[in-house]
Amino acid sequence: MRIGVETFTINKQFPLTISRGTTSQSTNIWVQLEQQGIEGWGEASPFSLLGRDGVKRICTTEVIFEALEVVIPMLEAFSPWEGQKIERVLAEAEVPSAVWASIDLALHDWLGKHVGLPLWRLWGLNRRRIVPTAATIGINNPEGAKQRVRDWLSVTGGGVLKIKLGSPEGIAADQEMLLAVQEEAPEAELSVDANGGWNLDEAVKMCNWLATQEVKHVEQPLAAGQEEYLPILYERSPLPIFVDESCFNSFDIPALANCVHGINIKLMKSGGLTEAMRMVHTARACGLKVMFGCYSDSTLANTAASQLSPLADYLDLDSHLNLLDDPFTGAIMQQGRLMPNNLPGLGVKYHGSQY
Repeated sequence: MRIGVETFTINKQFPLTISRGTTSQSTNIWVQLEQQGIEGWGEASPFSLLGRDGVKRICTTEVIFEALEVVIPMLEAFSPWEGQKIERVLAEAEVPSAVWASIDLALHDWLGKHVGLPLWRLWGLNRRRIVPTAATIGINNPEGAKQRVRDWLSVTGGGVLKIKLGSPEGIAADQEMLLAVQEEAPEAELSVDANGGWNLDEAVKMCNWLATQEVKHVEQPLAAGQEEYLPILYERSPLPIFVDESCFNSFDIPALANCVHGINIKLMKSGGLTEAMRMVHTARACGLKVMFGCYSDSTLANTAASQLSPLADYLDLDSHLNLLDDPFTGAIMQQGRLMPNNLPGLGVKYHGSQY
């Protein structure tokens, strides 16, 4: 099979601020895998964060591109049908998870196109099970947060909102922002993501306060590497706790099962749809709930995630909805839900392309 790559830059309409910083632009990589006249597409988007093992995962565009240049010659001798062999090559090459995701997505897209079916149908999933996707409100002052809620209303309806907290200004600023969002969207279902921005004492206080505000759950209240404190928070928090930065793949789940209520799966972090499916089944076996999230992903990667979304309890697949120049089209918003279409494979089109 032939594998080609090219970069594309996407710009956010509204910059997103979380506890670790602000992003307004991303240069992602488009992988194109061809055999028998069929092209499968994948995407790698950069991200950087500290894992629970204390090792920082740095997936910059440059790191991703260089890793692809190394591994592509190793893969071109294989057929898209040889997924297990390809997985072994990627594992032995120790490629970044975003690289693995881009290849895995392209393989799935190729296979779906080869048999003429969308992945959700190939897997026997029910699109009626798809829940509304949350719209993300980044860290902001109260008036800025209110404006961001209004910005989302015309896109998703604003029925489900994820509020980024963990402000450098402290939990008082977090509380002011949350109250402002509530004032602007009193009927919305709210969840909170602190991105590891609180210490244990702050997390206990905030989880108890947020419960009085009818927030549904709290995501990554403690920083990755602080998992030893999760059992304490688990005992003291009246709210369900989800982890994101503390859980990269299925190997991380069993150790977390007794001190969290759910996990956030991201394709770039897990390494693609194959591992995401493993994570779903592992989480369910451990009695945990499942959320799908995203980084600075375009429609390509989020449409790929939408193929699995009937298996999720919560969805946060909104990054592409905040782009000024997304080169792809795919899954569409219907009554606040990101719905995969009936096209084969991932169901993604490039502007002006036959796919």
